[in-house]
Amino acid sequence: VLRSLGIPTRVITNFNSAHDRNINLSIDKYIDISGKTLNLTEDSVWNFHVWNESWFIRRDLGSFYDGWQVLDATPQERSKGIYQCGPASTRAIKEGDVNLDYDSSFLFAAVNADYVTWIHYSNKRKERIYSDTRKIGKFISTKAVGTNSRVDVTDNYKYPEVKEISFKISYSQYKNSLMDDRKILVTAV
Repeated sequence: VLRSLGIPTRVITNFNSAHDRNINLSIDKYIDISGKTLNLTEDSVWNFHVWNESWFIRRDLGSFYDGWQVLDATPQERSKGIYQCGPASTRAIKEGDVNLDYDSSFLFAAVNADYVTWIHYSNKRKERIYSDTRKIGKFISTKAVGTNSRVDVTDNYKYPEVKEISFKISYSQYKNSLMDDRKILVTAV
């Protein structure tokens, strides 16, 4: 329909697409001490998910967010009381601007959530045992114009993954960094 109105539109496929029901930007998996999966969350990872992008000028958000906008014709969640998703700026998704209207946090999680496994000991105690920051949002693709070739548009949605360096900080340091809304980026030289 948008193409018939002269609006540039294309289909996008996201492999390992996160479905973050509680909008905490992670896909949480809970297991008991024997390793059995517990159904304590409605989060999931789909093999793939497809949506559309259309090219818009965003007077409501500012020119920084002009360009490709995500529109999902098959939303699985209510947004502002109705089943809708978008238009969310791909620029906002890439930059992590998750507080903007039109489902930017949900779409950020779809392509960039952390996949976290927790051991659930009791209602009051759980322990994070594994976190995969690279599992979600793979081979984000569209069809090339004039051919049946795949065009990788992952870089429109997320920055390249950096090599992880393991280090330990105390819980209070971690908690303070979250409260201060600071981001720590460690790069190997």
